[in-house]
Amino acid sequence: MLVRMTTNADEPQTRVRRRTPAGAAVLREDVTEAIRAAVFEELAAVGYARMSIEGIARRAGVGKTAVYRRWRSKLHLVLDLVSAIAVQGLPVPETGSLEGDLRLLYEVTSRALRHPVASQIIPDLQAEAARNPDIAEAMQKALREGQEGVAIKIVAAAEQRGEIRQGIDEDLALDLISGPLYWRSVVVRSPRLPKGHLASLARATTAALKAL
Repeated sequence: MLVRMTTNADEPQTRVRRRTPAGAAVLREDVTEAIRAAVFEELAAVGYARMSIEGIARRAGVGKTAVYRRWRSKLHLVLDLVSAIAVQGLPVPETGSLEGDLRLLYEVTSRALRHPVASQIIPDLQAEAARNPDIAEAMQKALREGQEGVAIKIVAAAEQRGEIRQGIDEDLALDLISGPLYWRSVVVRSPRLPKGHLASLARATTAALKAL
């Protein structure tokens, strides 16, 4: 029986029996996840401009070939990750009241934005988006879809409960719900929110939505 040494970039070389290859599209998921994690870490450490495939591969403990088998460039890699965040989205609160739903949404979003990795990556990608239209489009889609899907469901539930009138402007509602927290956390980048800020923000946003 003939034997050969494998040359799969995802695995160490081992002696195996000759068999029909499964195809280049068969990729180890654990390696893919290790690369994705390495991208987040590399972005937080050096930023998009200085990030390299070599650095990502080294941090993930794989060869460059393993990265290139999955993504053509660091741009495609980052766009893929940003798009994945939009698909995952945020959990939809179901507290039974508009103010309760908004407060829970703000608590979850605030924790995510204050995460050390996210607090480094988001401003860096936003700066890069000003120079790269592909990143700008992906960032807009990720940020908008991630918040918009949740906000629309919160508004719809409030309409059904009779807390706000039917048919309010969804775009304006999204601005009211998402804008203030992103301004404080991402634009101003306040290191710590004042005590009771999220509760006050939920109360004020609820009043604003009722006034529409």
